[in-house]
Amino acid sequence: MAESGVVVIDKPADWTSHDVVAKTRGLARTRRVGHAGTLDPMATGVLVLGIEKGTKLLGHLTLTEKAYEGTVRLGLTTNTDDAEGEPRERMDASGVTDEAVHAVVATLTGEIMQVPPQVSAIKVNGERAYKSAREGREVALKARPVTITSFAVTDIRRAADEVGAFVDVDVSIVCSSGTYIRSLARDMGADLGVGGHLTALRRTRVGPYDLTQARTLDELAKEFTQVPLAQAVAVAFPVRTLTEEETRRVRNGNRIDPSGLGPGPIGLFAPDGRVIALAENRRDHMKPLVVFEPA
Repeated sequence: MAESGVVVIDKPADWTSHDVVAKTRGLARTRRVGHAGTLDPMATGVLVLGIEKGTKLLGHLTLTEKAYEGTVRLGLTTNTDDAEGEPRERMDASGVTDEAVHAVVATLTGEIMQVPPQVSAIKVNGERAYKSAREGREVALKARPVTITSFAVTDIRRAADEVGAFVDVDVSIVCSSGTYIRSLARDMGADLGVGGHLTALRRTRVGPYDLTQARTLDELAKEFTQVPLAQAVAVAFPVRTLTEEETRRVRNGNRIDPSGLGPGPIGLFAPDGRVIALAENRRDHMKPLVVFEPA
């Protein structure tokens, strides 16, 4: 059975995040496997999994910054805002200039309010939005604040059909957790007056974990390797080395004096290098969030 830690997987297309978790459970020979943020079946790229005690990291890794590369098709909307959905409105995008594309991207950069897609997992009146969408019912989803740190256009291509031109825009995006890239595609098309949807998406980074560290499922089947828990914490969070007395207190779930390492989470390590916990700073103390080695 695998040790506690993190596995960074390059998710293949047409696999759900749950499919990847199920496969990894078999490879790691443990049921204690979870993921830090889903990827749609259409999407590929970085999917971070926690193994054993590493699952306790996942709720904190989902709050971190993410990076994507994708393609937006202007001139067609779908009911899911991506290529997996059913086509809706087709419009000629031949009048969309490169300058107009760049201008719209600029308005969608920074701190913005974003309405999630109808097929999101957000609950409305106790029901997941995607369930309502599958039943043909649209629900009113509230706009939420997200941060688009970087939104770059890397290429613009044009194609045509009997209606007119499509415009395919390749983009590179760095954003806060909770951002829907398909919503950015939808909003680009809406702002340009021709509609749009996402046709390709690849996640290139989740926090400190990127494609250079990612392994395919085939590679993991040949040799199962992972980032050890202590290393995973040290890479993802600020680190504080405790005294023996502080280690004892944290292992019992007690508070210790605050640090100057920011609000947290902060990785707490014993003098011998063992990772003990994640904690956060409060005004006058530091409180454990997750204890990996309880007393």
